[in-house]
Amino acid sequence: MNPSANYNPDVLLCLANLSSDEVFTPPNLANEVLDLLPAEIWRDPSATFLDPACKSGVFLREIARRLDEGLQDRIPDRQARIDHIMTRQVFGIAITELTALTARRSLYCSKIANGPYSVCTRFDNEQGNIRFDRINHTWQKGNCVYCGASEAAYARDESLETHAYAFLHTDNPKELFDMEFDVIISNPPYQLSDGGAGASAVPIYHRFIDAGRLLRPRYLSMIVPSRWLFGGRGLDDFRSSLLSDQRIRQLVDYSDSREVFPGVDVAGGICYFLWDRDNKGQCLVTEKGGFMHSQTVERPLLEDGMDVFIRQDRAISLLRKMVEVEGGSGVRLPKNRQFAGQVSGQKPFGLRTYFRGEAQASDLRPILVLQSGGKGWTSLDNIPTGHELIDQYKVFTSKSSAEHAGQVDKKGQRMVLSLTGILPPNSVVTETYILLGSFASEYEAQSCYSYVRTKLFRYLIATRSSAQDISRAAYEFVPVQSWDQEWTDEKLYAKYGLTDDEIAHIEATIRQMPPNDDLR
Repeated sequence: MNPSANYNPDVLLCLANLSSDEVFTPPNLANEVLDLLPAEIWRDPSATFLDPACKSGVFLREIARRLDEGLQDRIPDRQARIDHIMTRQVFGIAITELTALTARRSLYCSKIANGPYSVCTRFDNEQGNIRFDRINHTWQKGNCVYCGASEAAYARDESLETHAYAFLHTDNPKELFDMEFDVIISNPPYQLSDGGAGASAVPIYHRFIDAGRLLRPRYLSMIVPSRWLFGGRGLDDFRSSLLSDQRIRQLVDYSDSREVFPGVDVAGGICYFLWDRDNKGQCLVTEKGGFMHSQTVERPLLEDGMDVFIRQDRAISLLRKMVEVEGGSGVRLPKNRQFAGQVSGQKPFGLRTYFRGEAQASDLRPILVLQSGGKGWTSLDNIPTGHELIDQYKVFTSKSSAEHAGQVDKKGQRMVLSLTGILPPNSVVTETYILLGSFASEYEAQSCYSYVRTKLFRYLIATRSSAQDISRAAYEFVPVQSWDQEWTDEKLYAKYGLTDDEIAHIEATIRQMPPNDDLR
């Protein structure tokens, strides 16, 4: 018999993702996460498990498979063992009606829990322990009081999904099953549209983590975007709380999301963690793939003086050297030595992304505008702010990274910055760009520009930020220099006393920037 004729692929490997923010978890990734749990839990017939954001049901299926094997000695009869696992140990809350059916099919082998084809013989209802009830948002001043969803985007009729997730839309999540759970584990939805233009959205995954911690399970583990470690819209309080929580005992960080979700590019990468209620200490951090060499080290999630996670362990020693040279201690530069101090905020001249200047310069429109898609010309009357900068030489860069922060080239190298250059006097930019400095002389601007192009400069940005949009805060790890010379990586490596290994790491991480067109 030809073995390939009997090949039966895992159906969960064949599912198309619902969207880039509601991604089905591959079985191998689900098992990576489950491997963080202690082995003895699979031999415990009283251990209970909850996935509060079921999509494919892969977590529940793989949990049941492990329990089926681990409980053979405790419950020898196979059917009795399966009935016990399905009715007493494994629970889920689906995010939509479709995913409820899919998850039941994965766990019970039937979309009807008490149907004739269900592997469990003890259910007396169709849902079993995988529940889905249509929930409505509770609106107040245009947003949901529970999840923050925009009323403009999610006030829908009965024919559409509300995306009001049951786990979040309650004052007491314990009431959902009226029981306590030993393990809460999930790959929750990542964001919700905020009703703004384009793909404008707000994160929601952190709310699942917070709700899970409120239930105080023995273990909590979730797959979420890595960007919470470094920044993220509205995540400051959440990040501070979780990074200072010493019950985060393991963190696995993929800088390139495509390594775990094929074909899905989540800016900043993907991570998962293990929160251990009864076991505080340092975190076992595993860096995987992308532009990082895979390694595992035990360290605190927050270095002294930091408010964000430093992704690469080898970057910590490098930062310490630089900070010492710049007159500080630890890993945080003195405030007056941070390059961020000379970086503009968004809209340095008050011009929105959609602003367009005229195609030709004239006496009425003498000011050059660097805008999305090229350049134009406008008058002083059309420029709301930043007039004192117009006659300066300006080093600029695109607000957006050259690629998603997790995206790398075939050699594993990143560009980090996108279009970057020098603008002459009598020029402005729209909010598509930010200014990295303004100068009275072209010589100073050229000096700053040479620094911006170095690999060390861009490596330090990548260490601080994972977002596609690079904010002023991304430059906090970059030391400011004197603008009286041309800067090269060789000069900077010597100034900060970097080792051959540290230099090789930077060179392998960051690729050379190409020259830009003359914008004068």
